[in-house]
Amino acid sequence: MPSWDYDLIVIGAGSGGSVVAARASEDPKTRVLLVESGPDYPNVEALPEDLRNVNHASFFDHDWGLRYQPTATSRVINFARGRVTGGSSAVNTAIALRGVPSDYDGWASLGLPEWSWEKCLPAFIKLESDLDFPDAPYHGKSGPIPIRRHTRDELVPFQAAFLDACGELGYPAVRDHNAPDDTGAGPHPMNKRGTLRISTAIAYLGPARGRPNLTIAANTDVRRVVVHNGSVTGVEVRRDGAIETVTAPHVVLACGAIHTPAVLVRSGIGPRDVLDRLGVAVVRDAPGVGQHLMDHPAIGPTLVPREGVCNFDQPVIQTTLRYTATNSGDFNDMQLEPLSFMHIPGGPLLMGIAACVFKSYSTGHLEFESADIDAKPRIFMDYLSDERDYAKLLDGLHRAMELAATKAVAAVAEGVRRPTDAELADGAALEAWVRRNTTTGAHPSCTARMGADDDPGAVCDGGANVRGVRGLRIADAAAMPVVPSANTNIPTIMLAERVAEWVREDLA
Repeated sequence: MPSWDYDLIVIGAGSGGSVVAARASEDPKTRVLLVESGPDYPNVEALPEDLRNVNHASFFDHDWGLRYQPTATSRVINFARGRVTGGSSAVNTAIALRGVPSDYDGWASLGLPEWSWEKCLPAFIKLESDLDFPDAPYHGKSGPIPIRRHTRDELVPFQAAFLDACGELGYPAVRDHNAPDDTGAGPHPMNKRGTLRISTAIAYLGPARGRPNLTIAANTDVRRVVVHNGSVTGVEVRRDGAIETVTAPHVVLACGAIHTPAVLVRSGIGPRDVLDRLGVAVVRDAPGVGQHLMDHPAIGPTLVPREGVCNFDQPVIQTTLRYTATNSGDFNDMQLEPLSFMHIPGGPLLMGIAACVFKSYSTGHLEFESADIDAKPRIFMDYLSDERDYAKLLDGLHRAMELAATKAVAAVAEGVRRPTDAELADGAALEAWVRRNTTTGAHPSCTARMGADDDPGAVCDGGANVRGVRGLRIADAAAMPVVPSANTNIPTIMLAERVAEWVREDLA
């Protein structure tokens, strides 16, 4: 019986890793090491402003510096991801959507029966404390993540105008976008307290920090997972510039949909041709690693605000419209999201309505150019490569333009800046503009996905175990088989809650 440094090592302290580390360390006999590349702030008082203020997503101060190409005709641009305890849950806009039951029943239909809506709902309930609907049978009232919705009198002018515009056009009003069957316009469910973003670092790690069996190693990079004779034995990390090995019989990867595949490749788990090209010894030929990249493509009109309507201190988003696209069989497959401002402070003050395809089909991929610990994958989203996504996005753009022309929006906006009338009048010009300017919904997923035993592209089984490597699981959006119809923070926390339960069974 080897003498292990820890019983469990969790790599990545984001939306998934913080959950697994906190839940596993509830057992005082389980020694847990949580490894995070970015800094750690031990309490709310220590948080810098970009992590405290949920009115703005944080793009620079705690970022990985990634770049991506949205479509075949677009330029390479910045792709923000959080590098800090809490991961991207610490830098996002705190939207707390679950998706729809058919998302998870769709996962189950892929040979993953443990991921049906019926099986996932208890984890959604467990993670939340819904402050508006605590007694609804599909909501929780004692979980670590507080969720609330802005009241009408809290809405800034453009957000209120957007809801009024939706009413003008006949969209139904919605009180709770996390009610399983609701569709229409209403306030976003959000995990925030005032202007404070409630990340997993606050909600999960905060209460766990005093446990003597939980160690948080911040500013520590992971080079690879160490595997011997098909079983995990630990990880190689870089601390203070030196490489060291930390041992454990169980490892959970939770570095996110971009970095989890990179760690797998450096560990010898990936497509054989990629490993051979990079000079990495093959531990497991897993052709799906870095493939099947999914996200929610978005585009929409840019509006010029009237004097005094908006400023950079307002919440960027408070409301949304969820609906089913014309001629689509996918329920609530679209969102129209009003953006109180379009750019970071210092740029022009513009508003927008983002049309987002939330049931998307296009898949992209990652490319690995080096096995160096500091190498960054090249990210190719290939948005709109599936024509169903283009049809939905165009439908959303036209609906956004209809909303922009309503009396309610005209009262707060002077007009639409882009797309221009000329672009709207020419089908070919409009398609070129859409394909050139479509951007990310910031929800990358599925790059090391779960799947049935006979699925050659599936990296993990239905328990999020990496196939062919004992003791290694994935607990982030990379393991999702298909991106759900929601912002992925809450679904990732749900996934991690379920993985944590299985990890605890492994460790018992």
